[in-house]
Amino acid sequence: MYQKKIPVSNDCGLQLFLAVMNGKWKISLIWCIHSGYKRPSEIHKAISEASRRVLDSQLKELMAHGLISKTIYSKRPLIVEYSLTALGETIIPAINTTAQWGEDHRTELEKFIK
Repeated sequence: MYQKKIPVSNDCGLQLFLAVMNGKWKISLIWCIHSGYKRPSEIHKAISEASRRVLDSQLKELMAHGLISKTIYSKRPLIVEYSLTALGETIIPAINTTAQWGEDHRTELEKFIK
């Protein structure tokens, strides 16, 4: 995992949040898992714009931060599933609020997005 050169300030909640959620696809990954996409192939199909390597890397980071867990079932073929931890579930209201803000300001924001 990438190690930052500048340490994260522990006295600022926003900095802690950004340190954990820094990554283009992390919020989308959490939302997919929350929405019922559990298997890696389902997640990769749901976020098809991202490469498999990047998604796998960000899934590992989310596991390292304790937001998601990975279960491997020893069946043939091998089955892997991701789920949100209790800590991961606590981020869902913030994602909902952020998504609602985007919807509320869609017309203004679409002017800047190409």
